[in-house]
Amino acid sequence: MNQPPSIAPILQMQGVAKRFTLHHQNGIELPVLAQVDLAVQPGECVVLDGPSGMGKSTLLKMIYANYRVNAGSITVRSADGAVVDVTQATPRALVQLRRDTVGYVSQFLRVIPRVSALDVVAEPLAEDAGGDPAGIEAAREAARQWLTRLRIPERLWHLPPATFSGGEQQRINIARNMIKPKPLLLLDEPTASLDAANTETVIAMIREAVARGAALVGIFHDSQVGAAVATRRVNVGDFRGVSA
Repeated sequence: MNQPPSIAPILQMQGVAKRFTLHHQNGIELPVLAQVDLAVQPGECVVLDGPSGMGKSTLLKMIYANYRVNAGSITVRSADGAVVDVTQATPRALVQLRRDTVGYVSQFLRVIPRVSALDVVAEPLAEDAGGDPAGIEAAREAARQWLTRLRIPERLWHLPPATFSGGEQQRINIARNMIKPKPLLLLDEPTASLDAANTETVIAMIREAVARGAALVGIFHDSQVGAAVATRRVNVGDFRGVSA
């Protein structure tokens, strides 16, 4: 299932298992994933296949460290070559990893209320600028370009995204999480609420990320979108079984 070794993978999962404990049902344990072995190289877009409930989103959340694993290791290689095992990383190390190395486009936009769409999108670049006015303006200019490309009307740029439609919020989420190039990008149904034109735009953005050498792991409900971006497909059903 994995490619033959070439250059060092950006993402390496070895022996990963996940089970949930149902505390409201006398502590019953529900096995979800077992013995996940997956390596993702630079320039790959790995599409996760399998029906709903198979554990695709759980796998992404373990990589992002939103879920703890029950067994195994998940290592991520940053742009400077440092390797971090997210299953053992401190909270501070995870914050740094998410800031510089791992992007995560989920189906839901979670931002501070009353912050404008422009500043929501610009924030990842503005953080790097510190208090430098020129750097902050450059971040906002990049945000304008992303908002324009994703067809967010300029009249909305200075409004908080909480007032937007579902499709508009999803485009804000895509722009916010892709504006800063990162070595690893996780995609959980990024086109679920988008029309055909914006879906094609996101496909192009994903292909551009692959072309620059990022490693991508994605879930796509739309099989045509998955086919358009995949360099490799993985059936998450292969990782089902009794957890260790």
